[in-house]
Amino acid sequence: MIRLMIVDDEPSIGMMLEKALGRSGDIKISYIDNPLNALNRFRPGEYDGVLLDIMMPQKDGLSVLEEIKAKDPECVVIMMTAYSTLDKVLQSHKIGADHYILKPFESLAAVEKKVRELIPGK
Repeated sequence: MIRLMIVDDEPSIGMMLEKALGRSGDIKISYIDNPLNALNRFRPGEYDGVLLDIMMPQKDGLSVLEEIKAKDPECVVIMMTAYSTLDKVLQSHKIGADHYILKPFESLAAVEKKVRELIPGK
């Protein structure tokens, strides 16, 4: 079982990912549409990985990434964004992101494959 938190302020994206990734039954999803709520719910060891949007109004994903890695350095974090700049990619990797996925997604199957490849289940 993979325990995955999805953090994206766009409910259509979050619910689409929740439905697609949760379909197989071996990925337990917690979708949260607010980065501040996500940080409040995040506990070390509770999640194997996080799919994290970069551009969010309440708090940007890079700041959230930094706080998640400070709480749990072993948690796999995959950044998601529609705005790809080399600076953001380098910055996210410097903070500790494990991978970067561009929106719109190539396919939901590709996202699921990357999640399974990078995030070991318990």
